[in-house]
Amino acid sequence: MNREPFPHQINEYHGKVRDVYYIDNQLLVMIASDRISAFDVILPSPIPFKGQVLNQIAAYMLAATRDICPNWLLDTPAPHVAIGKKCEPFKIEMVVRGNLVGHAWRTYSAGGRNLCGVSLPEGMAENDFFPSPIITPSTKASEGHDEDISKGEIIKQGLASATDWAVLEKYALALFQRGKEIAAKQGLILVDTKYEFGKIGDTIYLMDEIHTPDSSRYFYADGFEQRQASKEKQKQLSKEFVREWLIANNFMGKEGQTVPAMSPDWIDTISKRYIELYEQVIGEKFKPQQLSEEETYKVVCASLEKLS
Repeated sequence: MNREPFPHQINEYHGKVRDVYYIDNQLLVMIASDRISAFDVILPSPIPFKGQVLNQIAAYMLAATRDICPNWLLDTPAPHVAIGKKCEPFKIEMVVRGNLVGHAWRTYSAGGRNLCGVSLPEGMAENDFFPSPIITPSTKASEGHDEDISKGEIIKQGLASATDWAVLEKYALALFQRGKEIAAKQGLILVDTKYEFGKIGDTIYLMDEIHTPDSSRYFYADGFEQRQASKEKQKQLSKEFVREWLIANNFMGKEGQTVPAMSPDWIDTISKRYIELYEQVIGEKFKPQQLSEEETYKVVCASLEKLS
């Protein structure tokens, strides 16, 4: 945003898809942009309404899981804006997997039977359910690619104490279970997702977004078993289709590769897919809203005054 700082703003950070503003070292203003990233690279064209979709799904899910654990969110003064408590983040992502898919499947199909210290059962096919959800953490890289890490290494490196890990594990699995229940009511399967946590004092808080298309993968439940039995590709709602398009156009974020151009039709398709996911997950019609930078600034300032 090209404007004067928010009241009491002391710093700002521009991530791949979010812009974060630090207020008095106590609050965060998080603005979800329409930028889209894949393979840890920001793609060249913004996706209309993507920021609103992410922010509103996250706000809905945070409200629906507040009884499980405290979370950072205090207000959503605009469709693409969230304001909440500033936490000291754990430098790990809690990746929870209910099905053998994505990175886990690539590891498994290459012969790996251990992922992040978790043993994987023999005889599984792609997209099969694990006997119970597993946690496969990754390091939270400020730049470049996140990397797999085990519970033992997390504790050994001091990224979380054994006591804190026990809480993180409990929260992550309970949140995933709630996410699966919410998805099931909408005819979906929450396949995998990631959670980020932080602390204020001794209290652990859930941070950032949860159960959005950028952080999660969903399958359609209807016909899932038949598709598995016939080894068909599962119908899914996530941004995996963007990754597949990039791979088909010879881009996986590797050195020397060039991000392919995005046509207006393709950008529109991605936008519609994000809106489809919103409507499927939330069960409500999406109402697109666009605020100018000036309007956004005003509503954020009003919210900050109310929260102060």
